[in-house]
Amino acid sequence: MSVTMMRHAFSERFVLPPAGVDIVGMVRQVNVQKDEDLLDIGRQFGIGVEAMRHANPDVDLWAPEVGKKVLVPSRYILPEVPREGIVINLPEMRLYYFPEGKSLVYVYAIGIGREDWGTPLGVHTITEKRPNPTWTPPASLRAEHAAKGDILPAVVEAGPNNPLGLFAMRLSNPSYLIHGTNKPWGVGMRVSHGCIRMFPEGIKELFAMTPQGTKVNVIKQEMKVGWFGDELFLEYHPPIDEDRISAQAAMKKAIAVVTEKASARGLRVSENLIRAVVEEASGMPVPVTTTPANNL
Repeated sequence: MSVTMMRHAFSERFVLPPAGVDIVGMVRQVNVQKDEDLLDIGRQFGIGVEAMRHANPDVDLWAPEVGKKVLVPSRYILPEVPREGIVINLPEMRLYYFPEGKSLVYVYAIGIGREDWGTPLGVHTITEKRPNPTWTPPASLRAEHAAKGDILPAVVEAGPNNPLGLFAMRLSNPSYLIHGTNKPWGVGMRVSHGCIRMFPEGIKELFAMTPQGTKVNVIKQEMKVGWFGDELFLEYHPPIDEDRISAQAAMKKAIAVVTEKASARGLRVSENLIRAVVEEASGMPVPVTTTPANNL
């Protein structure tokens, strides 16, 4: 399902679905306007660059044709974890915030750690919130830059040139932050040194809502499976590179998981469609059930 929409910037906020429903949002269609690329379009809807690229594999990322319709992948299967606090799913490069006492979920694009500076998995908490943060580059990072002839200062003061942006929240693993950026093009990519990077407008909103002590659950779910009514959907994202998940292994796992869930409701699945969803890895939910088993 896709909807053609007028253009405007907004945050992705949804009412949590009832029990038995795992999907929020909708896929949107917009027309490319003059002097904009897929990064510009994605940012207007809070979508990262890689998500836009995977949803539009035949569209030039930097110079899309003016007037061309492109998809905005803003329909999501909620991760299969408790819906509380902050949930960060690394393969989809997305952050979910479930505010306490409210039946809401906020969804944000993020940038994550690159292969040699991976973002650590596990449950953390927010231990410190700091507006207008200074940045102290770690010794390892300063050495890496120095080897390339780029000398980093010992401390970068708050301001427009600060890589942390205007807001930062420190995790209980103190080397890692959720923060803004002075390079928004990197949101939705693996470009950080392990921290979680957000669009400036996204971190501003999240910072204001999130109390110190909030739980932060960092997970890896490249495959998400969920129900919407009587249909079962599969959403697949490219796995984290260093996990070395082969296409064959991914397809085998997806077929097994989807088949088990569908069979519990007396439904059959299309294995060929499951394989296609995994191979395409568009990051958008696709229905994969067919007819009830007893009708075949």
